Amino acid sequence: MPTLRRGRPALRTRIADDRAEAALVEQYTAFVRLAYLTLPASLSRHRRVLMAHAAAQAALPGTRPARVPGPRTAGDGPGGPEDVLRVRVLRAALAGAHRPAGWPARLPPPRTLLPRLPVVWGLRLFPRAGGAEEIALGQALSGASAPARAAFVLRKIDGFTSRRVADLLGAAGVQAPERAVREAAGLDADAGPAAEALLRSQEFDACSVQTRPTDLVRRTRRKRLVLAVGALAAVSAVVLVLPGGSPVERPEVRSSTAAKGILDSARLTRTAPDAWADTSRVDFTAWPARGDRADDEALLARALDSWGTRSDAVRVTATPGTPTDAPPRTPQLLFAGGVDGHDVVLLSDGDRLARYSEPDGSGRAALDLARVDDADVTTAAAVVLSRRDGSARYLTAPWITEATTRDLLRPDTPGRPLDLSDDGVTDPVPVAPATGCDRRPVMQLRSSSRIVEHHAFIVADLGGLSPVHLTYTPLPGHGTPPARQPREATSTQALLVWARSACRLEPWRGGAVRAVNAWDFAEQDLPEGGGHAVWTCARASTWRGPGDVALLLRPPASSTTEPARLVGTARNTAACSRFGQHVVASGRWKSPKGHWYLVAAGSRAVTGISVSGAVDAARSGRSLAVRAPERGAVRVTARLDTGEKLKQVGY
Repeated sequence: MPTLRRGRPALRTRIADDRAEAALVEQYTAFVRLAYLTLPASLSRHRRVLMAHAAAQAALPGTRPARVPGPRTAGDGPGGPEDVLRVRVLRAALAGAHRPAGWPARLPPPRTLLPRLPVVWGLRLFPRAGGAEEIALGQALSGASAPARAAFVLRKIDGFTSRRVADLLGAAGVQAPERAVREAAGLDADAGPAAEALLRSQEFDACSVQTRPTDLVRRTRRKRLVLAVGALAAVSAVVLVLPGGSPVERPEVRSSTAAKGILDSARLTRTAPDAWADTSRVDFTAWPARGDRADDEALLARALDSWGTRSDAVRVTATPGTPTDAPPRTPQLLFAGGVDGHDVVLLSDGDRLARYSEPDGSGRAALDLARVDDADVTTAAAVVLSRRDGSARYLTAPWITEATTRDLLRPDTPGRPLDLSDDGVTDPVPVAPATGCDRRPVMQLRSSSRIVEHHAFIVADLGGLSPVHLTYTPLPGHGTPPARQPREATSTQALLVWARSACRLEPWRGGAVRAVNAWDFAEQDLPEGGGHAVWTCARASTWRGPGDVALLLRPPASSTTEPARLVGTARNTAACSRFGQHVVASGRWKSPKGHWYLVAAGSRAVTGISVSGAVDAARSGRSLAVRAPERGAVRVTARLDTGEKLKQVGY
């Protein structure tokens, strides 16, 4: 009797499937993270979580095989089941991020609109909040293309070489994988040396998630609406079939040009109240419509009309670099209500803020415009609603849970609690005086733990619609350490630095500044017992792109608030930014013995400094101090560890 034997092709297929399933289970968290970070940040975190899991779960072998290249080096790992699954996950995530030509920018990619497993009803899922560094990395990734995000993860998490990453992207259908790898390499400056640790943090872990219910009130209203519509349909059906009944009267529909335009108040975009807690884009697009006049159609129509047309009855102002033309799309309503005797409407078209204000009595209405493109959790944290009598009222972002006021010139004085209304409007906050430097009031805000944990930051009013974010970068370590990243100016050291730098903010008032960073780039022991000095580059980054810098020297002082010495300025420069990480500066200084010196210092990569002109000298190292006349032109040049020459910033 012949022996029956199992077909070998079927056996091999079952073994391959078993191996693939085992590999998927073992690498499931890594695959989900890869898909989550590749998907567009414009999606809500809930949808990204579900789509990431769907991409990983659908990666098991199916009808369409995946072409997977073999490993190039020993460090690239296996080219077997793991890479087959990895390519399929990439293919699904990249398809979810793809927008066909002509697809509306306001809509999510079409693949994200299709229902797929897993499905969750009645709950919202989102990863646990990380810290400020995770948020900054998330913002940087959101500005990159989907293939570049995938390449960044493969390089940092999986440790693959650039060639191997390009091969995997090509197998997943990317048309220009080498370009995506180069774009991913450009993200290294934003991520810093801690990129792998940040990517593995809870902020990007779509497998360890938190849950909360959906909008229960809205669900109840929808249920009631469905019941009401059903009842109305039943009654209408009965009326229509009654013998001898009169025809049903239909209301007259009136159309108008305004109703079809983008400046129709009925078409204003209104974000859901809890959207800010379920999105990766934490900026003005996540603000809900607030205020006691948010449903006042007449007020909203006047505000929109002032933005779309020009009238002598409305005074229009704009910050430098801000267009004043009509919005290109239907604006989003952020606020409408009464503030300090004025009716105020706050709108956004995605790139600009528009604040319309009209007095309760007689007077001229005003429209103020300001750029806010690429705002984030800090620069979209508050907006000025009104200024009067030496104070300002702000509307804070929905993610702000706590606010205090403090004076930068009193670093040892704790902040004073600042009350917020239910709509997020602050009590009056003092404004810095127009002349003198007796006080420099700022706000210290705290973000909700639902989006970032243990995150407090400082903002200052410099005359714009949105306050300016203040940060601090400490001195580098010894040797040639990696560049440090700006951090929040809430630590004791940061407050002490800003106490001596705050008076230098005034020249940037009204200049459309989004953030100012105080970077301590060098330190120096002054000659003749002059003590220890620190060099600071304060950089004001504007919304329109360019930045201005002020070079400051902080020698020992008798007071913690004695202003630092201004030794140089520069406008429209990349110096002291991530695109200008090397700097050298100089200035005159008088020793305790009455002798004048030329002192100079450079940042971490400087290996030597030379001066010529009124004095000639050269020194190795990052600093120089040489006797010099009180006046006289000098030229300072630094040598970098790469051999390049660097000219001084400022005068």
